Amino acid sequence: MVMKKHYVGLSIVFFAVLSVTSLPAFSDATSRSQAKRMHDRLTGVVPSPSVLTQMEDAIDANNAVGAAYIAMKNKHFYNATLVNFITPWTNEARAVFPEDMEQVGAQPAQGTLNDYTATVIGAIRDDVDFRHILYDDILYVGAGSLGLTNTYSYSSNAHYKELEDKGFNLGDSNVLVPVSQASQTGGVLTPADTAGVITTRAGAKAFFVDGTNRAMFRFTVLNHLCKDMEQLKDVTLPSDRIRQDVSRSPGGDSRIFMNACIGCHTGMDPMTQAFAYYDYDESSGKLAFTPGSVQGKNLINSDNFKPGYITTNDSWVNYWRQGSNSLLNWDSSLPGKGNGAKSMAQELAHSEQFARCQVEKVFKSVCLRPPGNSADRTEVNNILANFKLPFNNAGYELKRVFAETAVYCMGQ
Repeated sequence: MVMKKHYVGLSIVFFAVLSVTSLPAFSDATSRSQAKRMHDRLTGVVPSPSVLTQMEDAIDANNAVGAAYIAMKNKHFYNATLVNFITPWTNEARAVFPEDMEQVGAQPAQGTLNDYTATVIGAIRDDVDFRHILYDDILYVGAGSLGLTNTYSYSSNAHYKELEDKGFNLGDSNVLVPVSQASQTGGVLTPADTAGVITTRAGAKAFFVDGTNRAMFRFTVLNHLCKDMEQLKDVTLPSDRIRQDVSRSPGGDSRIFMNACIGCHTGMDPMTQAFAYYDYDESSGKLAFTPGSVQGKNLINSDNFKPGYITTNDSWVNYWRQGSNSLLNWDSSLPGKGNGAKSMAQELAHSEQFARCQVEKVFKSVCLRPPGNSADRTEVNNILANFKLPFNNAGYELKRVFAETAVYCMGQ
């Protein structure tokens, strides 16, 4: 099976949308119809009669969450639903099918599956504490027993393209296997230098390339805290760590800086400095890391404001622990400052907002709409509370969020 695009079950999803928007509440839904709806939402394909009966029996036994777990055994939950769910986090356009953006005549499309998406899929499948995807020495690769022509490479996506094209079941623990990310980088990174999906090849290619590394910070926050910089703007915080490249009088008007620019940069710049040693080398096709030596991109346009902050190392501090963004609920057991990408990413991942963001993204994916009323918001809060508790593992298991959300949206 060649998995070029993940359009599985689009007609079913279209029908589900019509059901939400044009039909009354499912007050007369049977457990069998609930099971089918749940399977449709989680996998995008019609269940086999035997699976449908298993799910129906679980619902009748007051174990609707168990019914959802039966549905999630289907390969399309991993190969389609999760791939489509995660892929927008891996590119600046936030596209589900980024290979469609390849220009005619350019290099062949590299496929949707990559080390970023595969790592998140593996973590969800294995009930890994989901916070760890941002800062652990973690990577999922195709098992050696698959006999793939292309082994994992830190400079090519051919390994994952082959996995995708051959249609292996990504939900099979014998297909995607966890390894140390550092061990796969050819000496570029040590375990201390890794930061989960941030330091994957796909992550670096998308967000460390060119620029000033602010893109990596912005899109990490946007994708994993569900907040963009404008929503986090706070003009009351200190501006002492805003870099030299930010003009204090854009267009000759200092009021623009004081009332607009400063609001984003006071929080963003001190955190982005955790990435001071990282870059993406387009010529080699892999992440570049220079420990102890600040990448030149952090020092560009220094004449814009000479008294501005000069990055000399990878120290960072979270000014958002004060002011309006304290409402993101940062982990009080962490110091709120440190060195390097790993500790800064842990700061983000251990916030309450990180957990809430995951629940809200899953709700939108499974229910085909964002939470829109008081009942939805109450359910999101309930699922969020459960997300933090141990279930099949130590807690923060995103598969459980999919299951409980599917139960809420299966119809009554």
